[in-house]
Amino acid sequence: MDVPRDGLVAVVKRDCPTCVLVEPVLAGLPGLTVYTQDDPSFPESVTARDDTALEVSLALDVRTVPTLLRFDGGTETARTEGWSRPDWETLTGVGGLGPDLPEHRPGCGSRTGDPEFADELLVRTHGSSLHARRIEVTALEDEAEALFDRGWSDGLPVVAPTPARVLRMLQGTTRDPGEVVAVVPPDLVEVTVEKVAVNAVLAGCRPEYLPVVLAAVEAACTDEFNAHGLLATTWGAGPAIVVNGPVAGEIGMNSRGNALGQGNRANSTIGRALQLVIRNVGGGRPGGVDRAALGHPGKIGFSFAEDEAGSPWEPLSVSRGVAPGVSAVTVFAAEGPRGLTDQISRTPESLARSLALGLLGVSHPKSPRAFDATLVVCPEHARVFADAGWSRADLEAALAQALLLDPADVVRGAGGIEEGVPEGKLSGPVPKFRPGGLMIVHAGGGAGMFSSVIGGWVGGPGGSTPVTREVRP
Repeated sequence: MDVPRDGLVAVVKRDCPTCVLVEPVLAGLPGLTVYTQDDPSFPESVTARDDTALEVSLALDVRTVPTLLRFDGGTETARTEGWSRPDWETLTGVGGLGPDLPEHRPGCGSRTGDPEFADELLVRTHGSSLHARRIEVTALEDEAEALFDRGWSDGLPVVAPTPARVLRMLQGTTRDPGEVVAVVPPDLVEVTVEKVAVNAVLAGCRPEYLPVVLAAVEAACTDEFNAHGLLATTWGAGPAIVVNGPVAGEIGMNSRGNALGQGNRANSTIGRALQLVIRNVGGGRPGGVDRAALGHPGKIGFSFAEDEAGSPWEPLSVSRGVAPGVSAVTVFAAEGPRGLTDQISRTPESLARSLALGLLGVSHPKSPRAFDATLVVCPEHARVFADAGWSRADLEAALAQALLLDPADVVRGAGGIEEGVPEGKLSGPVPKFRPGGLMIVHAGGGAGMFSSVIGGWVGGPGGSTPVTREVRP
């Protein structure tokens, strides 16, 4: 920074009435060095130094013009902003300044704070912290089409990850941009906080969503979740995210009406960011390692928050070992949601058996202990259980009992259906789901007795286990 070690320094701009007002004062101050932010010819009565690049203003953290500073031995020892005759006289040690001027006038905002320069200044001051490869798009290329052509899209338009946008995204976390978050399958590539931020920009996230995306990436890239296996199977499931804790409300996630649908930016983009990390960093692309025979629209991105405030039970994250009040994500394998309607049951026993019938169809009604599932219980159904004093454990036990399958019903050939369990393999009633293979979440609108089943994939070893991670700032 080219600033004198000793003496007075003033930072001004022509587009400031107060700076114009104090020009005669500037001309009369001995040993003064003036830097001008917008017009190198201003002030006319003083030979000013050009700071239209704002390097000196940024280095001095100038927020208002005019700013008058004193330096002694290379150290700033005094500063005043705007025009105040007493303050300027004290700082300069010169009396009788500007006798024809009003005693006080407020200054104007420094150009370093102008919104039109915000991105440029952000990149200039922090751009060196970015290490991702830069891609130049020519003037004749359509930006959106260029991103499609480079294969960075999931089939929908994405937001161009310019340096300024990535830097703003990184402001959403205190974590170092170079920190390795996870090793992303299937290509087993290390992904840093910066690379996750790039994909969060592509997905349309806001900076405050980034900690949730980072936690989801950490969870999805564990051996337990087995994202590689979930990609490689010809079954159509993909990763889904349930968010718990204060962060869900802080970032405006939807846990109520249309919680599993469109219309909420956080819900729509957080899951998409995870999928783009898997695609763009890990190489998990349809037609490549992603071998789904059908897939489902939620593979673009699937995330929602649990309605904790209206729930009769502890949050899902707490049931999975996270302390109450701590923000967390749970990533699980998910098909598309399928609605379950029961508008008549008013006892918990009847409603549990009714919901169990809907769960029976996960994978196939004759497949025991195969696929996991998540049951999203709507508020009107939850009230039936709450009024009866049923806990989450009570509902889980009732569902498990109702979902004990008779070998005679699931054996091959039963019901005239060749699909099923081989003859003689089962000796007694068998559970539909493995232990821990059915998660229960509370979400949805306040009206409508419609819960939802989200089928999963093979559970446990060799398949995918839901993984919960705390959200770190």
